[in-house]
Amino acid sequence: MTAAGFRKIALALQGVREGSHMGHPDFRAANARIFASLVEDETVANVKLTVDQQADLLRDAPTVVEPAAGAWGRGGWTQINLRGADSELVGEALTLAWQNVAALKPA
Repeated sequence: MTAAGFRKIALALQGVREGSHMGHPDFRAANARIFASLVEDETVANVKLTVDQQADLLRDAPTVVEPAAGAWGRGGWTQINLRGADSELVGEALTLAWQNVAALKPA
């Protein structure tokens, strides 16, 4: 998976727009809440999952997926090594992350 492929999948979700904060791209639902981002060199993506969703992905793709560092990771934020990921895994993770924030109140 490339950063371009990640962007294509993320931006295909309803109401999503790409923005930027802290020097790296982020992806926001229509309510302006961030559900995914790319690190500066765009080789790793971060997605906002629930703890249970994170555990499922960790079980299914342990060489590609890991919790983000510290409290972020304990709260469900999950890193995906794009070089090792396929479009099915990325699509599933992005869809779950988008669903997790899309129904929330605007940021």
